[in-house]
Amino acid sequence: MSHNHPITEGSLRARFTGHTTVALVAGLASLRPRPGSTIGYATRVALRELGRRAEFPGAQLERPGELIVPLVTAHAPRLLALYGVGPDTAALLLIAAGDHPERLRSEATWAHLCAAAPIPASSGKVTRHRLNPGGDRQANHALWRIVITRMSSHPPTRVYAGRRSKEGLSKKEIIRCLKRYVAREACPCLRIAG
Repeated sequence: MSHNHPITEGSLRARFTGHTTVALVAGLASLRPRPGSTIGYATRVALRELGRRAEFPGAQLERPGELIVPLVTAHAPRLLALYGVGPDTAALLLIAAGDHPERLRSEATWAHLCAAAPIPASSGKVTRHRLNPGGDRQANHALWRIVITRMSSHPPTRVYAGRRSKEGLSKKEIIRCLKRYVAREACPCLRIAG
């Protein structure tokens, strides 16, 4: 089978059916993915890397990390332009958005998906909020990484955190507010990408 022919899931399965484990690993490791269908390309890359890892279990393969950058750049360049958003965090957000496209109908539903929507947690005269414990934990972690980056090196975020701290908010509450802000900021970038 020519490598220039688009490899569908069925043709991949047919191509490798009946191979011994050694032949399967060697065949997967020698795949030469060509850009085309994003899903087909990503599938071939993943299979090739699995084959290579099986052939050379001690080798440190950095190729999958290198491939994330062009994929994310092609699908969400505006997301990567946001302060504190790197290829890995952008990929986590894109995966969450791609798995749940219906949850991108508004930034509020996106925030709920990312577990970044505030839920009232007041008691007595104290008005407090907490984060929604449900949702995609990987997307929530990506938002946390972006917020922590911004809190350490983004002047407007540092000013905001200082002001909210003087107002009596704890660091945990400030991070909650910032996660919601980042989710709101990222949503339009994801919609265009999807």
